[in-house]
Amino acid sequence: MTSLWPMFSAPTDRQAGRLPLYRDILMDYEAGRPVWEGGDPVMVTGLEAVKGWAWRAIATARYRYLHFSWSYGCELEALVGQPYRADTKLSEAARYVREALEVNPYIRAAQISDARFEGSTLHLTVALSTVYGRTALYV
Repeated sequence: MTSLWPMFSAPTDRQAGRLPLYRDILMDYEAGRPVWEGGDPVMVTGLEAVKGWAWRAIATARYRYLHFSWSYGCELEALVGQPYRADTKLSEAARYVREALEVNPYIRAAQISDARFEGSTLHLTVALSTVYGRTALYV
């Protein structure tokens, strides 16, 4: 395998086409924060872990925070104050969300449905197809 960066090697599982089991912190989506128990974050794996990553990626403004890669986050804030028609904003919002999520190798596809504005608040339903199965996010 030829690598652009030969001094770094990928993990063995990835070279064989397998991803390691994804682990992340359990999210309380209603409260918008991680779940803690006994002073420690509650860890989850698989589908629930990928769902938590996706939720945070959508909620994080892309390019704003130096400690995140430029490929992490979502550009939804770019739509604020733009003079676009509502249908154009909805279309762009769906594209931004798909682009934010599909950089994750555990996510195969993201489909946006039920995109609507309630006043100036955007609401989306995101159907995720992951290596672990399907789930939905309500943003």
